[in-house]
Amino acid sequence: MARASCYPAADVTSAGPVDLSVNIGALRLRNPIIAASGTFGYGLEFAPLVGLETIGGFVTKGLSLNPIQGSPAPRLCHTPSGMLNAVGLQNVGVRAFVTEKLPVLRKYVTPVLVNIFGYSPEEYAGVIRILEDAPGIAGYELNISCPNVKQGGIQFGSDPAMVSQVVSVARSAASRPLWVKLSPLVTDIGVIAKVAEEAGADALTVANTYPAMSIDVKARRSRLGCPTGGLSGPAIRPITVRLVWEAQKAVRIPIIGLGGIETVDDVLEYLSVGAAAVQVGTASFVRPGAMGVLTSQLERRATGFNVQNIQGLTEVLVPKLD
Repeated sequence: MARASCYPAADVTSAGPVDLSVNIGALRLRNPIIAASGTFGYGLEFAPLVGLETIGGFVTKGLSLNPIQGSPAPRLCHTPSGMLNAVGLQNVGVRAFVTEKLPVLRKYVTPVLVNIFGYSPEEYAGVIRILEDAPGIAGYELNISCPNVKQGGIQFGSDPAMVSQVVSVARSAASRPLWVKLSPLVTDIGVIAKVAEEAGADALTVANTYPAMSIDVKARRSRLGCPTGGLSGPAIRPITVRLVWEAQKAVRIPIIGLGGIETVDDVLEYLSVGAAAVQVGTASFVRPGAMGVLTSQLERRATGFNVQNIQGLTEVLVPKLD
């Protein structure tokens, strides 16, 4: 496995008096701030704008077996306290990623997780098998919010049986850490989280975007090239904080909180309900350096709580919830 795959405990040092390093299963990250899939490109696009060595890690945009052109423009539109996107899972395909993108990414020591998706369990496994032979990858994040063509277009992530199947197949193909990105569109996320854990997930990302739409009433059409898109940003944070809280009560594996993080208080809110780390997405569109700022602010806040490490901080933050 490549040097970027994990950080041995002896090699991790905090930039200041507070140790921000966190363990996500077998991976050790220098801090709990991770760039979310779909908002950070393949990492290379943000390298001139963000000190990749300052963040805990990043997740690439989703990769499929074959290239996908994506949705028609426009692909983004602003909404009150959020953003809609309909990129359509555009990507270069896993083989082009391995030959064109990954060799450059290996120059950085920041852990790189590859987000993968497919339209059948076999496609997920096929992407992983190609990546397994490539050095420079820390782990995989399964996007299980994709339509399952073989099962009439339902989402993998909303059916416990399908979650178990796709995670099990991916686990069999993967030797690296396996994170599973859950859908928020479920009746009981604790049930789905437990199924994913039992099928072999090493960590869970909670959660994906929320289906939504925005209409230009003057033009009488959607503001996106597709009728609908995924809602992200501050508007979804209270909903996702609850999902993280529910999920962490059901499993023993780490939870990575994702949804609407813009300030250090947002980070602390997720940590207080049981998240081991967070992913930052929409904020990077507005401020490419947002993650570096959040990391610095998190260290200062931790220092103010007079703790030596991030674990001590999360223990201080745990709310009294009945």
